[in-house]
Amino acid sequence: MSTAQPGEPIHVQSKEHLDELVAEHDVVLVDFHADWCGPCKMLEPTIEEIAADSEAAVLKVDIDELQDLARDAGVRSVPTLQFYAGGEQAKRLIGVQDKGDLLDVIAELS
Repeated sequence: MSTAQPGEPIHVQSKEHLDELVAEHDVVLVDFHADWCGPCKMLEPTIEEIAADSEAAVLKVDIDELQDLARDAGVRSVPTLQFYAGGEQAKRLIGVQDKGDLLDVIAELS
C-alpha cells in the first residue's frame, strides 16, 4: 500500500496505514509535521537522509491532514518524532533534532 520508494519517507494516509506500517517494520520513526511549521521544514532534509541511510522505516504524518491521528498520539507541538520498536512506542523527541542523535536512537532500538 505504501507509495514511497525504498529509502524514502512514507506518507501516512490513515491511522490504519500507520498501524500496518508500525506492525510491518522492526524500527519505525514517525515524523509528525505540518506545512506551516518552520522547524519541520528545517528537519525535513535530516528525515530524508535517515530514510536513505538507516534500516528504520521513516513515516511522515501531516498533522493538518490527520488531526485525529495526531491528537490520539498526543502530539501537541511539531515537529514530534515518535519511535516504535517491535510494534510498541519506544521513544519520543520534540523539536529539531541532530541526525546523529536520531541515528543513535535507531541503533539503540534495533
